[in-house]
Amino acid sequence: MKSIILKIGLSVLIVCTLCCCSSSKRNLVYFDNIPDEPSGILGTSNFDIRLVPMDELFITVNSTNPEATVDYNLPLSNPAKSSSLDNLTSTPTQQTFIVDREGNINFPVLGKIHVAGMTTDQLTEYLTKQISENVYDPIVRVQLINFKVNVLGEVKEPAVIEVKTERFSILDALASVGDATEYANRKHVVVIREIDGVKHYHRLNLQDATIVESPYFYLRQNDVVYVEPNNIKEANSKYNQNNAYKLSVVSALVSGISVITSLIIALVINKNKN
Repeated sequence: MKSIILKIGLSVLIVCTLCCCSSSKRNLVYFDNIPDEPSGILGTSNFDIRLVPMDELFITVNSTNPEATVDYNLPLSNPAKSSSLDNLTSTPTQQTFIVDREGNINFPVLGKIHVAGMTTDQLTEYLTKQISENVYDPIVRVQLINFKVNVLGEVKEPAVIEVKTERFSILDALASVGDATEYANRKHVVVIREIDGVKHYHRLNLQDATIVESPYFYLRQNDVVYVEPNNIKEANSKYNQNNAYKLSVVSALVSGISVITSLIIALVINKNKN
């Protein structure tokens, strides 16, 4: 009878262990609901970056006649800064433009231009059209150079990422910080985004393949990505806190007992001397 009960107990333990392991492994999977077919099509979302106040733009204007575009370029004021632009142009000779709080830049010759809400392609098209009135076949290049994303929480290496391209997804962000840890809750990844001065948040489920259709799948400048911990991490944290508290209580008790014992011994010794 005892052997039968023991076998049943071991069987239940093995099943529970396998279930737990299976569940744990499934929690680490991305795009868990992709069909089993060898290939297919996922949705898509718009990755265009819209310019906002405090964006920093690197803008150059060239043409077959360089002298014709001199007035449309700012003079170089900081060579060191220009050399750090990672070959944005073969001969970097311009400062950057900062979009002010009203969404404007003050461009040479053309004056104040409202750029907030434009994409870099739209601004390039606008500048090209305006400059074409005075310069034959101008070549305008606009690049956003202060695109940063903050990634923190349950990732291998939390960091502020300096993005070099305007097409940057939540998966690119995770890859840049060494991926999420085994303690990450992949169903609850929060993206915090400022829109018109108001901070919005949205949770993404990385196990759901339809996130590629979300407007939060592709990140924007100054987005914050927070990967929440899973239940295991929270349980471990509570366990460690409880243990730390118990250890501190025990240490305090031991210290108290030690002090009291020392006093008693001192009193006994003094009494014996008397």
